[in-house]
Formats: sequence, structure tokens, C-alpha cells
Amino acid sequence: MEHTRHRRRPGAARSLVAIAAAVGLGCAGLATLDSGAQAAAANLVTNGGFERGDLSNWSCSPGTAAVVTSPVHTGSYALQATPTGNDTAQCAQTVSVQPNSSYTLSAWVQGSYVYLGASGTGGTDPSTWSSNSAWNQLSTSFTTGASTTSVTIYTHGWYGQGAYGADDIVLTGAAGPTPSSSASSSSSTSPSSSPSPTPTGGGGGGGLPKHVLTGYWQDFDNGATDQKISDVPNAYDIIAVSFADATSTPGGIGFTLDSTLASKLGGYTDAQFKADIAAKHQAGKKVILSIGGQNGTITVNDSASATNFADSAYSLIQQYGFDGVDIDFENGLNATYLAQGLHTLAGKVGSGFVLTMAPQTIDMQSTGNEYFKLALNVKDILTIVNMQYYNSGSMNGCDGKVYSEGTEDFLTALACIQLKGGLNPSQVGLGIPASTSAAGSGYVDPSVVDNALDCLASGTNCGSFKPDSTWPGIGGAMTWSTNWDAKNGGGIANTVGNHVHSLA
Repeated sequence: MEHTRHRRRPGAARSLVAIAAAVGLGCAGLATLDSGAQAAAANLVTNGGFERGDLSNWSCSPGTAAVVTSPVHTGSYALQATPTGNDTAQCAQTVSVQPNSSYTLSAWVQGSYVYLGASGTGGTDPSTWSSNSAWNQLSTSFTTGASTTSVTIYTHGWYGQGAYGADDIVLTGAAGPTPSSSASSSSSTSPSSSPSPTPTGGGGGGGLPKHVLTGYWQDFDNGATDQKISDVPNAYDIIAVSFADATSTPGGIGFTLDSTLASKLGGYTDAQFKADIAAKHQAGKKVILSIGGQNGTITVNDSASATNFADSAYSLIQQYGFDGVDIDFENGLNATYLAQGLHTLAGKVGSGFVLTMAPQTIDMQSTGNEYFKLALNVKDILTIVNMQYYNSGSMNGCDGKVYSEGTEDFLTALACIQLKGGLNPSQVGLGIPASTSAAGSGYVDPSVVDNALDCLASGTNCGSFKPDSTWPGIGGAMTWSTNWDAKNGGGIANTVGNHVHSLA
């Protein structure tokens, strides 16, 4: 069954922008550093004020960082690091900690887009940033997980945004056991070698609310409202940038901003795009890269292409600051090898990895279908599946009856298949078009989406189909697209977004 959800501009696949640099994403837990006085009390960071006059105990991106005598916050020395177009100039240090313990991380920083963070905490990795030419203090806190014995603290700038300074970096809390080894003196390594804990059980996407609204952002102009990432309403918890395309390398993907769209937006540059993503991170949002779409032809059908997929996706994640990927393969997939590639990618990105999917209705009619098998194969790292409840015609519900598209029963009876087929309730979302122009069929009023969510969550406001179970943890909703929603008056963001976030 052919679906025409994504009315894309025609054109050849974009070429992959190869990025050799690596860095913990701006969204991946950033923390801050404290004053010198506090450092004297109980600072777990070694050489946090850089008063050794070198980078001892720090691992920094090659050729980007140095210890300087000016500008400094206190003492005689401070860190100065200069990002490039391909690297954020990250410096990191692994610190021994105690499980189930509270910590405060702080630092004094200066410069454009300075980030401070902690990763591998075993809980919600903290993050913060600033953009100030004067010295200013960043501070945050976190609690370690039940088995966490070390965390990685780090600071970095942003691609092509100029040098930043950091000084008096402090981590306070209970000291952990003496590590068997420490960072080498004055080490210089790519941030890609920084610890990236692999997500375990329960799905990915740390830091998201219990129920989420996902919106696709169009990297092309098709009559909907043209938007910058900064224009996407705050109601959207996950923004899926559409789309990455296939490259000439099997399994490889590439992405560049559409030049026509950039021109219509008054010259939307890569730097502005990246800065907008960083600002969404600061607001607690996730921005991911959607792969495929109606015209996508990415093929991952063996181990080699799975590796190419993971490597190229990770390069783009590092280049732009994406939090993860959305799988929107509408031309078939191999559940075994794509799952392999996604697990590899999740291991590279770490605990903040976000993975969403947008299968067509027919793809999720049975657990024997490849898309459904893929969802179950990656359940341990899966954030949410937002099936497209449109452009499909009538389909079977979980009770074996046939339901017509564009009704509440269609939403609830088909969601029931996924909920009973092995996905966690939090991993099931309702994907709906934002207007009649956004899809060929399947549009429903936002109030219908709200009723369907109520029906699934609590058994209230149901249509003729009423499930024999309820799922209070239902994941939320998705729309194609934020652009069409803006064109149609914002009903999804305002009505569905408010309702999603009000669910218990």
C-alpha cells in the first residue's frame, strides 16, 4: 500500500557530510563548575582550576585546548579551547563516585555557547550552558544510579562559535573508591572516545516527560508554513528533522539543510540551525534526525551496511547536535540488520539516545511484520513508535474487526495491537496529520485525538471500540508536521499538546 504522507520536493539524494570530529552532544548532560573556595573544601575534580599549568587528568579534542594565563577566573591559569567547524573542543575527566549519592557540579566559564556536563550518572544526566563574554558560573546537580561508580564530567563549546574559557571546575559529593587508573597526563583524545554507556531496558530518551508530543519539521518547502527550528512551538517535546537521505555507500545516510528553504527563511545557516538545536536542548526538548520518508531508499540488509548506517548517523548526530534518530522507512526494511545498526548507534551516543519510529498502519498489523519485529528487537533502546494513522484506508483492530480511517475507533483499535503485541505503553504513540493538507486521508479533529488518548489511558471518552484493558502510561501523540500545524492554526500544539501533558 503506497503512502504519500511526505510531500517532498523531488531531487537526488543529498551527499553525506562526513564529520571526523566527535563530542558529547550539547543535550547529553551538561553541568557546571563551582568557586575556588568550594573547591578547597571537597572537590572531586583533579586539576579543576588548571593550576598545574597543563591539562593533566583531562582528555581534550586534539589540537583544540590549552592552558592559558589570561583570561582566568581565579589563580594563575585557566582552560581555553577553540571549536572548529567539525569539533566542539570538548575536555573531559572521569571521576570516581558513590552509587545512590547526590552531587553538585559547577564551573566558571566565558565565551559563546559554553557547555558543561556529566554523563554516565546512571540517572538523568544534567546539562546547562551559557553564552556570555564575561565570566559566569554554571551549576547543576545529579544523583548517581544504584551501580554507578564513576561519571564523566566535561565542558565544550559549539561548532564554529569561537573560543571559550573554563576555570574552577568543581564536583562535590561523596568520594568514590580510588580508580585503578586515571586519565593520562596532558592527554589529547577525540571526544568520541569519551565513555558512552549503552542504554539498558525500558527504552531510550532520558529527560523526556512521561507523555510526549512529537512533531516532524520539514527541511523543504511544500506549501506549509516555513519554519526555523526556533519557530517550533514549545509544546513539542521531540522534533524530528525530515529527512536524512541515502548516500552512495550502502546503509550510509547524509543530511544538509535545503538551500531553497534556507533562502525562504532569510538565509538560514548551518550555524543558526545548530544554535537553534542547542537552544531547544536548553528548553528540555529533543531534536532527532528522521531517516527515510516516502522517497527514502536507505537499505540496511547486512552487517557491513549496518555498520555504515551507524557510523554515518553518528557523524551527523555529532555534527548537528541531534539526540538520536527516527526510523521512517516506507520502502521496506530488514529487522535483523537495522536493529544491529541501531544498537551500535545507541552504544556510540550513550544514555541520552532517542529512537522513534513512524511505521505505516499495515506495518504494525502483526508481530510477524518486519517493522513490528524491528520495534521489538530494539525495545531496550526504543523511545516511542508513532504509527501513521493516515493514508491507509480501513484496517483491522485488535478485536479482529475492520475500522475506518479518520475515526477515534481507528486510532484506539489499532493502537491496541501494539499495546498487546509486546511494546511498553510508553512506546506507543498516535501519529496523526496536522491538517487535511498534510495527508491524503486520515485527518481527525484534535479533540478526537484527545478522546482516543483518554480511551487508551483510562477507558473514558471511547467510541464504539472500548479496549478490555487500559494503559495509563500511553506514550503520547505525533503529527506530520509542525509546519502544517502552524499553517492550520496550531491545533495540534495547543489542543493535543496540552492534553498529552495533562495525562496522569
